[in-house]
Amino acid sequence: MAFQYSQAVQNAQLNAFPSTVGASAKLQIYTGAQPSNCAAAATGTKLVEMALPSTWMGSAASNSIAKSGTWSGTGLAAGTAGYFRIVDSTGATCHLQGSVTATGGGGDMTLDNTSIASAQTVTISSFSLARGNS
Repeated sequence: MAFQYSQAVQNAQLNAFPSTVGASAKLQIYTGAQPSNCAAAATGTKLVEMALPSTWMGSAASNSIAKSGTWSGTGLAAGTAGYFRIVDSTGATCHLQGSVTATGGGGDMTLDNTSIASAQTVTISSFSLARGNS
């Protein structure tokens, strides 16, 4: 039997995520398949690393939390985006990773164009996390 949480508990769990990661978190986008877990070393080529706004996630509502502010960075290398990581301000600790696909591709994060060029501006137009009952 699975536990079922109230919406208030689910929203509190989501609100804990950005405060745990901290202000000045970073988003990194890499080529290839994501590592087996966040503790594993990053693989592939780092295509983009962007500093996220100090308030980078909004407040959770209805079991969902969405990005806040502008998430934008400059391409470091050329390649096809495969996965992303959200890391702390030092870039050393991964707190979340997921797949990247083109819009409509079903990835955890979608980009309008997964083919990134060096010096290209990359902007994340939308990103959210949802929390459902297990």
